[in-house]
Amino acid sequence: MQLYGYWRSSAAYRVRIALNLKQLSYDNLPVHLIKNGGEQHSDRYKLLNPAELVPTLIDDGLTLNQSLAIIEYLDEVYPEPSLLPQEPAARALVRALALDIACDIHPLNNLRVLQYLTGPLALTETQKLQWITHWLSTGFAALEQRLQRTAGQFCVGDEVTLADLCLVPQVYNAQRFALDMSAYPTISSVHHHCQQLAAFALAAPEQQPDAQ
Repeated sequence: MQLYGYWRSSAAYRVRIALNLKQLSYDNLPVHLIKNGGEQHSDRYKLLNPAELVPTLIDDGLTLNQSLAIIEYLDEVYPEPSLLPQEPAARALVRALALDIACDIHPLNNLRVLQYLTGPLALTETQKLQWITHWLSTGFAALEQRLQRTAGQFCVGDEVTLADLCLVPQVYNAQRFALDMSAYPTISSVHHHCQQLAAFALAAPEQQPDAQ
């Protein structure tokens, strides 16, 4: 199994956590998103992923992009431990929380969006940071309310699910951009409990071989 990713990519971070939780061995193949104009734009990588994004997973001849699709594939092929509840309502709730983060929060602070803001749109670094913190705080405010109704130690009860795999990388981004987390005690509590697990700690950006 091969995982093409970048040490600070939130989407690749999610997949690394899943692989660690399932104790699956894999080759970690770095794609540097900044060096040489971005290695994701190389002809070689575009053959694997025409969207020029990470991660890309290769497993037994299957080439798959999109972190949530990759994680659900892993959950079906390597079912222990399960990352989705068996009960349909709880399963849908976990997916909704994961999508809140992966679709509504994360894309607005993704690298290619930020590069467009400071490139063609000529925003200053200060304006870029205002953009990031505005959308992070907007997304986290809604997420905090949802988690107040669903969380135990983790996003939904006391078992790790797909939602937690999305939450931890997004909190990493928030901390990186110095977002004040005091307004989000439930998010912070879930993040703390996740960080006590080796699967999360070993997936952290700074633990990756391409970390810089």
